[in-house]
Amino acid sequence: MTEDHIPDVPDVRADPGPAHDPDPGHLVEPVAVAAVHPAVETRRPAAQRPKPRKKTKTRRAKAPRRKGTAAAQAGDDARLRPSAAIVPPQSVAGRALTLVVAIMSFLACLTVGAVTVVHDAADDWQNDLVREITIQIRPVEGVETLREIDKAIALTLEFPGIGSVHALSDEETRSLLQPWLGEGLDLAALPVPRLIQVVVDDPRALDLAQLKQSLTTQVTGASLDDHSIWTSRLSAMAGAAVIGGLGIMSLMLGSMVLSVVFATQAAMAGNKDVVSVLHFVGAEDGFIAREFQRHFLLLGLKGGIFGGVFASITFFALDLFTRDATGGAGSDQLSALFGSVSVSLPGYLGVIGVVFLVAVLTAVTSGLAVKAHLRRVD
Repeated sequence: MTEDHIPDVPDVRADPGPAHDPDPGHLVEPVAVAAVHPAVETRRPAAQRPKPRKKTKTRRAKAPRRKGTAAAQAGDDARLRPSAAIVPPQSVAGRALTLVVAIMSFLACLTVGAVTVVHDAADDWQNDLVREITIQIRPVEGVETLREIDKAIALTLEFPGIGSVHALSDEETRSLLQPWLGEGLDLAALPVPRLIQVVVDDPRALDLAQLKQSLTTQVTGASLDDHSIWTSRLSAMAGAAVIGGLGIMSLMLGSMVLSVVFATQAAMAGNKDVVSVLHFVGAEDGFIAREFQRHFLLLGLKGGIFGGVFASITFFALDLFTRDATGGAGSDQLSALFGSVSVSLPGYLGVIGVVFLVAVLTAVTSGLAVKAHLRRVD
């Protein structure tokens, strides 16, 4: 079909009115026009077109403005949103480290208590040995032993600081020798030395050297034993016990310090992003270290208190056990060695000192570890 055969189609895009087409019935249907020539744009008559809706403006309710400056609003936000700690207060690693610190504190407190018991027992032994000396009279041919015993007693009482002098009788001498020589011992048939027990009231006022010289020169067969060998051995044993206890406690505290270092590094790794942001925005190393120190100080104090309390309960239970089991073989041996197995006041003060030492060590160790890590970051 050519353009000559296209029928004349009225321009339906213009708004038809009575002046142009008085008879609306003669209008060509839009569907037919579109079928004849699809390129022609068709529109509905104005009478058939839907009326456009009027747009109504809706006003949104404006939120009331807050009174005050931006600083006041920031202060309100800070009060509503409290600052969080850098290190989480409760974590699995924190609870595990608290348990480790409590165990180490418990063992350290036990060591302090044991050292105190041994040291007190050694002091009691030394005091008993210093306040008691022994004079020995050996039998000599042609010399009456009883007369020499009386002479030694009279000479000893002349020295200041002497409390009492007692010569052991034959029956007491036999009882001392019975475990080795048996019963029915005849002292006249054996050259058995006779013993004189001397109790010293004031060891500082007694001149042992002068007393020993006087007995040796004036009493035949006399010798003085001041138990100095045993005293020196007890002193060495007590010193070794104290040094050993301090060494064991140092090892325990060193193990605890290493555990705190590893826990601090784990906490730094777990909060690496927070620490890095604080560090790069200008936060001082001391501020970050103090946050970790505060966390580990509370953790160490909690673990130290737990360990110290359990150690004190153990001391108290041991004291009750040794008192209730009096008469048994084990309790009698303990009483013979250590007397009453009870921790004195210095032992409990040592427990308190261990608790605070553990708390301070955990805080200082964590702070040093954090600062070393931040120096490596720089």
